[in-house]
Amino acid sequence: MKLVVGYLATPGGADALALGGRLARSLVAQLEICLILPPAKLPALGGAPASYEKLVAESTDAWIADALAEVPMGIIAHGHRNFADSFAEGLINEVVRLEADLLVVGGSGGGIAGNRSLGSVVNELLYSAPVPVAVAPRGLRESRVDRIRGVTCAIGERAGADLLLDYAVRLSAAADVPLRLVSLVALDPVFGMLRGDDDAAREHAVRHALRTLDMAKAELPKGFPVTSSVLQGASVEAAVAQLTWHDGDVIMVGSSRLSAPRRLFLGSTAAKMLRVLDVPMIVIPRDQLSDEDLP
Repeated sequence: MKLVVGYLATPGGADALALGGRLARSLVAQLEICLILPPAKLPALGGAPASYEKLVAESTDAWIADALAEVPMGIIAHGHRNFADSFAEGLINEVVRLEADLLVVGGSGGGIAGNRSLGSVVNELLYSAPVPVAVAPRGLRESRVDRIRGVTCAIGERAGADLLLDYAVRLSAAADVPLRLVSLVALDPVFGMLRGDDDAAREHAVRHALRTLDMAKAELPKGFPVTSSVLQGASVEAAVAQLTWHDGDVIMVGSSRLSAPRRLFLGSTAAKMLRVLDVPMIVIPRDQLSDEDLP
């Protein structure tokens, strides 16, 4: 398994690297630390265009070496430096080139408010990446937890829910950590539109939660720790605030139904959850990367 870490020598880059290391240790995966730089179009770093790549290499080789030095012992890691017109485009190209399974980025920057404060690069990746994207909250680099401790999956009934559940089950099994399935009842328009009855909506959600619990148990070893709960609230933020979180937890959500096949599109519910949760979030595309997408 390969994880691409979108790296910059910034606090957000350090957060991404820390999350990448945590995931790699838990999943027995290797890290591909990728630094994407703009192409030489104008004089840069005080030099002429012809010397741009040489000057960049001298600066960035040290950054990559520092990043590799931060990778925990026992984890295989490689550093890559490439040029692209945009950081997001460059990372997606690296994901495809390296046939990676997951892309890890840091959420700090400008944009959406909250612990991730998503910048334009992360926003772009959450609307275009062909593989799952894991977003590290600001400050994750300060945590001493080196493994995943639990997986929470926010599961609904829209297109792609089966793939999301399957991915969550496989991630929990690979990391050997408890799986918690969560259904956000009042937040899915399907429920309220069928009947204007809150009790009926909750009953529908409970039945769905029990079905997904049975499906997960069928795929996991007997006795594997998996639970299911239904959360109801006036808003997304109010619903997820009912959950208890611990350092080392991750939450998984599905891509919006508006996404194209094998691409992400962050839905409004997931975006709202990003604003209030202080745990890493993994967003799963509606479809898997196929052989046709690979070079």
